[in-house]
Amino acid sequence: MDADSDVALDILITNVVCVFRTRCHLNLRKIALEGANVIYKRDVGKVLMKLRKPRITATIWSSGKIICTGATSEEEAKFGARRLARSLQKLGFQVIFTDFKVVNVLAVCNMPFEIRLPEFTKNNRPHASYEPELHPAVCYRIKSLRATLQIFSTGSITVTGPNVKAVAAAVEQIYPYVFESRKEIL
Repeated sequence: MDADSDVALDILITNVVCVFRTRCHLNLRKIALEGANVIYKRDVGKVLMKLRKPRITATIWSSGKIICTGATSEEEAKFGARRLARSLQKLGFQVIFTDFKVVNVLAVCNMPFEIRLPEFTKNNRPHASYEPELHPAVCYRIKSLRATLQIFSTGSITVTGPNVKAVAAAVEQIYPYVFESRKEIL
């Protein structure tokens, strides 16, 4: 087994965060009273609205900015954001769906081997930091992709990046480095 051989790694996207604007002022009290699946947080000045399909939670501000979390793909995030905009239109607001942007993607990937974290950190010092007293994983940053990877000794890797392509590229880029520091099976 070598690092160049094609190994199929399953990357499971667990959360996609997106932002969009409505280009109109939103009356949070009206949304709270007339909307469905709504939690009004008056002290913070926001409303949480949940959709069942796709399973998304939206944070709505009176300025018209809305953040959607919980989607499992970029397409699902956009579909959920459009459904949310439509439900606000049905409440009587002049909503225009604009400035949609995927902000963050969280994914999990499992390597088919365990990883020796101290050795991995020593070999990749400028990009990797490992503080076992604070956190059980190595934090590896790839500035060119704007991605952060949390690498655990079990072989589990949590990847945070700006989009799905960056997450996939980060896993491809990190594989040869973690392969060098894998635990040998006796």
